[in-house]
Amino acid sequence: MRQIVVLGLLSLAVVAYSGISPARELDLSSLSRILNSNPEKLQKLQEMQRLWKLDDHPDIGKPTPDMIRRQGYPVEVHWVTTEDGYILEVHRIPNPGKPPIFLQHGLLCASSDWVMMGYTHGLAYLLFDRGYDIWMGNSRGNTYSRNHTTLNPDTDSEFWNFSWHEMGHFDITAEIDYVLEQTNNTELVYMGHSQGTTQFFVMLSEKPEYNAKIKQMHALAPVAFMSGVRSPLALIAPFVDQIEWIMSMFGVDEFLPSSGFMEFIGQALCNDGAWTQVICSNVLFLIVGFDSKQLNETALPVIMSHTPAGAATKQILHYAQEMNSAKFRQYDYGYFDNMDHYGQHAPPQYDLSKITAKIYLHYSENDWMSHPNDVVELFEKLPNCLGKFRVPLPEFNHLDFLWAIDVKELLYNTIFSLLNRE
Repeated sequence: MRQIVVLGLLSLAVVAYSGISPARELDLSSLSRILNSNPEKLQKLQEMQRLWKLDDHPDIGKPTPDMIRRQGYPVEVHWVTTEDGYILEVHRIPNPGKPPIFLQHGLLCASSDWVMMGYTHGLAYLLFDRGYDIWMGNSRGNTYSRNHTTLNPDTDSEFWNFSWHEMGHFDITAEIDYVLEQTNNTELVYMGHSQGTTQFFVMLSEKPEYNAKIKQMHALAPVAFMSGVRSPLALIAPFVDQIEWIMSMFGVDEFLPSSGFMEFIGQALCNDGAWTQVICSNVLFLIVGFDSKQLNETALPVIMSHTPAGAATKQILHYAQEMNSAKFRQYDYGYFDNMDHYGQHAPPQYDLSKITAKIYLHYSENDWMSHPNDVVELFEKLPNCLGKFRVPLPEFNHLDFLWAIDVKELLYNTIFSLLNRE
């Protein structure tokens, strides 16, 4: 799943030529057997691939630093070790002496989110061109951060025993400290998308001393309260207490969905005639939704070669718990096990009153993961939230914050204007 994902159109071709059901199209072992046993079908798929020129784009499957270099920008690679031993790869577009901005990706994503649309649309480039020093984090377990001082992600189950709680408590605190030390600054601007905002709210709730290190925070598609979620992920929320069943469907520790999970979700999205079928081979779209004319479809091969970028099953389960509880709180281990972890039967709620940093919320009406009502609840509970800004396009969705054709005019220009306030 971390390399080039079977593209949507290529997946449809597999369906057409193999006769397998769409819900099985992510069973890569079955796909391999089909192609190896029928050279004629393989040849036809290869011909289609050449016709669509899926290999032509130089950024397909390329690491973030390589994409940055190709655009003509400088790039650095840094490594940050967390207090609990995870080794995180951080990417920088260096602008020495300029104010640092830290960008944090969302669920199943990576630093590639901020650059894969090129210098005309990629937020990292646009900020660099406006005089900022750009740092891009990579959360534990994703493509770039599968390292640990003692644990092996391929053999040690304990490596994957984390949620976005640990990402907020350990990862971004370590990365922020590293950036400030490297740049000789006392504060930075933080921008996060989706889970990148969740981590931020966890960090400042757990470690309020970091408020002083944040000059501004811009939350793109903020995720904390989740009672209004319209994502297909909500389909599993009622079953979240059946942990063993859920984890077996997801691939136990690392989020590598089995064909059984795809059949479960695919009934709604991947059936014949569904307009979502063309991209249902990508797990990211299945979770956050896809419903926008703002996506440049010619960029799909690049997007799908970088996402999904890896996650722990526990991250997904934690979000499902949030949907059920309608609260922003720590991971729920169950009525009795919570006593061992927290000394109480219910998981503690994050204390948002401790967050005093200047925060701007950017949201949209058609966001399947961040409902406007949930954004309002978050806004009302943040002591120093300076504004919530609705993207002025009703169709704008969760992924458009990164990849929309008109994202600069609809969203980024607002952010640039707010940055200039200080």
